[in-house]
Formats: sequence, structure tokens, C-alpha cells
Amino acid sequence: MAHGLSRIHADTRTMAFLRSFLRCYLTGAAFNTRGMQNIGLMYAMLPGLRAIHKDRRELRTALKRYARHYQSHPFWTPCMVGILLNVETTISAGHFPPAMLAKVRDTTSYTLSAIGDSVFAGSLLIFWALLTICLLLSGNPAAAFALGLAMLLGLQVFRAYTFTCGVRQGFKFLERLKRWDLINWGRRVKYANAALLLWLWILIWPRPYRWWEMLIGVAALMFFARYVRTGLLSRVLAVAVFVGFIELFPWIEATARNGFGL
Repeated sequence: MAHGLSRIHADTRTMAFLRSFLRCYLTGAAFNTRGMQNIGLMYAMLPGLRAIHKDRRELRTALKRYARHYQSHPFWTPCMVGILLNVETTISAGHFPPAMLAKVRDTTSYTLSAIGDSVFAGSLLIFWALLTICLLLSGNPAAAFALGLAMLLGLQVFRAYTFTCGVRQGFKFLERLKRWDLINWGRRVKYANAALLLWLWILIWPRPYRWWEMLIGVAALMFFARYVRTGLLSRVLAVAVFVGFIELFPWIEATARNGFGL
């Protein structure tokens, strides 16, 4: 009888954790300027917290732990929620001091946010966008669709996997993430993005090709990129000047030819 009740309790908790995972897709819906994603985090944590803390007073206390400021990359939210559910289970068993949770949680969320901005927003999303554009311009819409579908499904697998590992391993899962060396992988993807950008230029560059025009374009891009990276030049201004130069280049070329009598 006791074994059956334990099995039912485990199944109930599993379903509650599954609802918490699904709610991770909605954490940005209640974004606010004061707590950022804190309301969304509370919403995602609620089913799991109800399964962990049966006493209403303990449940209210647990919810208050997530009412404060929270901000992280949305792709890492399932991982974060899984880790926090693991910690709440440990707190409920009396093996983890609740006072330590806030500091550890903030450190983890900000670290994951930085990795997410670098690897996902700064590398993989740009890789997907550039490769999709190149495939479409080269007449391969089916390949572009397949790429988008693969990236979408891969993201869902990543979210489900990191959530499961977070629930099972808690903060220990961060050691495995460290071994993944995601920052360096993000840097490698950026090298691929540079090659894709060159491919894009070849696809859209007016025919016939003239090597010196391409050389001027690459030099101008490197020049602007240097000062944008150091913060001396706004990205918006750099793009505006670069696009304006491209639009005016035929007129500049024609004026130079007429001036030199070519």
C-alpha cells in the first residue's frame, strides 16, 4: 500500500514538473521593468512548488523566494527552472538552507544569460539567418525550410534536455555545462558567420564582379567593425554610413572616371 502511494506521489510530481517545463515558454509574457522576468518565473515554478511543498505556509514562503528581480536568457529558462525545482526539493527535505538560494540563483542566472547572449543571440541565431538568406537567394527554399525546422526542433530538444538534467542534478549540472565550452563554440560559429557573410556578398554583388570593388567593401566593413567593437562608433550609424556609401558608390565611380577622362 505504501509503495503504491509513493508511486502515485511520484507520478503526480512528474506531471507537475512537466507543467512547469511547459510554462517556461510563457515566462516572457509578464515582463516588467521592475522585476524583469520574475512573474514569469513564479508562474513556471508554481506547479512544481505545489507538488514539493504540501503545506500552504511553506508554499507561500517558497513563492516569495521568486518574487524578487530575475533576468536570464529565455533559452536557458527551462534549465534554470529545473535546477531551482531540484533545490526546492532539497530545501523541503531540510538539506539546503533557503537563505543561500537567492545569491546562488542570481549568480547562475546572470552567468547563463551571458552565455545565452553570446552563443545563441550572438552566434547561432545569426548563423541561421545568414544561411537561410543565402539558401533562398541561391534558389534552395526547401533547404532553407529544412534548416529552420532542424534549428527549431534542436532548440526544443536542448530545452527539454537541460530541464531534465537540472531537475535530476541541480547545481551539479553546471559542472557539465562548463565542460561543454560553449563560449569557444560560439566563437567558432562566428567564424562561420563571417564566411556566410562573404557568400551573401557574392550572391548580391552586381555583375560583373570587379575584384577591387569587393576589396573596398571588405576593407570598409573591417574599418567600421573595428570602431563598433571598441564602442567608439554606434552600430546604427555605422550601418547607415556603410549603406549610404554603397548607394553613392556608382555616382562616385562615374565622377572619378569623368574627372580622370577614363
